[in-house]
Order: sequence, then structure tokens, then C-alpha cells
Amino acid sequence: MLLSWATFLSALAPFIIFLVLVEQTSYLRKKGGAPGPVLVPPFIGNAISLVREPTSFWDTQSSNSSRSGFSANYIMGRFMLYIRDANLSHLVFSNEHKDLRRRIAPNFTPRALSTYTSLQQIIILKHLKKWESLSSDNQNKPISLRMLVRDMNLETSQTVFVGPYLSEEARERFKLDYNLFNVGLMKLPIDFPGFAFHNARLAVDRLAETLSECAIKSKTKMDSNHEPSCLIDFWMQEMLKEIYAAKSAGEPLPPHTSDAEIGGHLFDFLFAAQDASTSSLLWAVALLDSHPEVLLKVREEVSSFWSPGSDTLINTEQLREMKYTQAVAREVLRYRAPATLVPHIAVKDFALTESYTIPRGTIVFPSVLDSSFQGFTDPDRFDPDRFSEGRQEDQLFKKNFLTFGAGAHQCVGQRYALNHLVLFIALFSALLDFKRPRADGCDDIVYNPTISPKDGCVVSLSRRCTRYPNLSLE
Repeated sequence: MLLSWATFLSALAPFIIFLVLVEQTSYLRKKGGAPGPVLVPPFIGNAISLVREPTSFWDTQSSNSSRSGFSANYIMGRFMLYIRDANLSHLVFSNEHKDLRRRIAPNFTPRALSTYTSLQQIIILKHLKKWESLSSDNQNKPISLRMLVRDMNLETSQTVFVGPYLSEEARERFKLDYNLFNVGLMKLPIDFPGFAFHNARLAVDRLAETLSECAIKSKTKMDSNHEPSCLIDFWMQEMLKEIYAAKSAGEPLPPHTSDAEIGGHLFDFLFAAQDASTSSLLWAVALLDSHPEVLLKVREEVSSFWSPGSDTLINTEQLREMKYTQAVAREVLRYRAPATLVPHIAVKDFALTESYTIPRGTIVFPSVLDSSFQGFTDPDRFDPDRFSEGRQEDQLFKKNFLTFGAGAHQCVGQRYALNHLVLFIALFSALLDFKRPRADGCDDIVYNPTISPKDGCVVSLSRRCTRYPNLSLE
């Protein structure tokens, strides 16, 4: 038996060496003249360093890209390219799913957004009261907001996107599965039972299936001419019109209309609204605390349009007129872009520069965060006034402000995301006093998987208003 094993291993060794040589040769051929490691660990590449120290990994990629604007690496058998230069990122952001964007657009009309802002405020208020109570019960000792904000955003997303179609039991299962998904994102992509990535993949399948069931229920309701009450209703209302028009004309059903596809797209929306928004809200609290002059101006502006004692919701016109608070929200998104990287897969060879072509199958990572610190005046300074009507740096440096993508890949839900951030800043600032116990490194960036302050945004909270407002949809 020992001899046979020795024979087997001696025969296997040359084959493994051959595979390693083929892999390294393929990597070097794709890398070409791009900066990056000359040799990579066999098969898994630099996946371990990415999982163990994601902040350091991406900082190194950015540093390697400083001259050429891009750099290469190799992760779990896949060649990848990191893009630091904003102009090159624009090239990558082109040629995206325009037809799908057209079909999704009715979800974010002024009428739909008005429905969402009401729901958002009621849920935000509910959680702010809960957080203040937790801090009070903890003898006003600081509490970490990271998981609290995530839970608030999850409830907001569930309510706004699929509202009445999720039972309380389904919401709890949803929360557990979403946590499995988050954990799996930060682990090695090993798709075998017992591994976090495998659990995450199964969780995503369950989440998408749950959301597709919500779409079926919404179709039935909208087919009976009910008024839309959440995002999926607005979407299904328009989709049914297209489906009936196609049937009447004897044409095939429009694309992106199957229940499974809708469930998958809803999950994509939820991930963007959930994790990216959690990041933005945490950084908003951290940056308002470290810039009291900004917080003061926000409070003054909000109080000129709305007060807790009014017992009314902030309406869309008031929201639009909060110019400074809008500028603060945009600066938060620039200064700490929540989705720092927006991965794409090259479906064909793509000429990035005159001297380098991205090979087909490459995973391409345009860096939104790096772009945000190019072009802008004094980009390392948190300065909401750069988005004022007098300076309009978001227009002057439009190519560098890629938080919501660019061109055809620009996020159709950006107004929803901005409204959520502005509403949170307005309500949080008006209703609560807060203080962060600042320590060295508390504002360092960590990936969870979107970025957040290293300390989880630890704050002490107390009620600032005489009483909380009574908000309702009526």
C-alpha cells in the first residue's frame, strides 16, 4: 500500500507542477505590463490576504495603481484588475443593462418616492427611540450603532420594497438568511457544505425565492387595480401593462419579467439599499460628531422646515429645500463612498488604454473611493459646501463623483438612497444628542462588507427634543 501511494504521488506531482506552470503563465500573459505581483500563490491566488486584511489588500492595490491608474492580481483562479483612475473607471461603467434600467425606472418616480419617504421616516423614528432607550438602560454608556443601523435598514428595505407581502415569520427568516449572506461575503469562496460561503449561497437562493413569491402576490394585487403601497407594487403595475400589451400584439413576453428574475433583481436592490446605506448612515454619525460646526448648521436648517412637535412627516418639498443637509449627505457619500468597489466581469476583450487590453473573463474593480479623492478641491477635507449652488463641485468634477456609478450603470435608485440618508441625518440630528468617545483609529476604514468606522460607530445617546413626534401614514 505504501509503495502504491508513493507511486501515485510521484505520478501526480508532475501533473500538479504542470498545472501550476500553466496557471502562472496564464496570469502573466493576462497581466502583461500591468503593475501587480509577478508570481501568485497557486490556485487560490491572494485570496487569503484579501479575506484576512481586506483594507490592507485594497490599499496595496490602490498604491500599485498610482502610476498607471490600474493594477492586476489573482483571486481563486480568476484574474482581476483594480482601477484607480476615474477616467478609466468611466470606460468600465459603460455599456450596462439599459433595458433593465428602463423597466425599473417606474419604481422611483416622484409619486413612488413620496410613498417611500413616509415609510422611511416612521421606521427611522421607531429605531431612534429604541437606540436612545438602549443607551439610557446602559446608564448612558456608549453603544455600537453598526448592527443597530443594519437592523433598521433591513426593516426599512423589507417594508419599502415588499411591504405587506412579508409576514413577521418571513421577516425573521429573512434576517437570519441575510446575516448568513453577509458573513459568507467576507470568507473564502469555497462552495462546499460546512463553509460560510456555501451557506451564504444557499441563503441568497432562499432570499431570492422569498422575494419572487412577494412578486407573485403583488402581481395578483395590482392585477385587481389596487393602489401601490411599496416598490414591488409600482414595478408590477408597470410590468403588467407591458405583458398585456405584448400579448395583445402577439409578441413574446418582455425580458426580465419572470418571477425568478424579479426575485433576483429585488435581492440586488436590497443589498444596495441595506449594506451601502448602513455604511453611509454610520459615517454620517461619525462625521457629524467630528464636525460640530456642520452639525449645528444641519440642526438650524432642519428646525426651519420641521419640528418634532408638529407631529407631521417631513414632506418631499421640505426634503428638497433642505439644501445644506442634502449637501452634507452628498459629501458623506463622496468622502466615504459606501460601495468602494463596483465589480464588473469583462464579457469580451476590452481596450482600457492604448497599451493594455482587459482580457475576456477578467473581474474588474473600478474604485469609487479612489475617484472621490481625485479632482475635487482639497479632497481630503470633509466639506459639504463643495456641493453648494455656489461651488457645484459635483458638476465640475462629475467624472470623479462615482458613488452612484456613471453613464448607463448609474444607479436608478440614487434618489431613494439620498432621501434615506437625508431623512436619517435630519431626524437623528433633530431628535437626539450624541457623542462618540473618540480613540486612536476609531475612524479607520474596515470592510463589513461595505466600509464602516473601525469602532462600529460607538456613541452615547440622549433625547434632545421635548417629546418624540407621533408619525403615521394618515
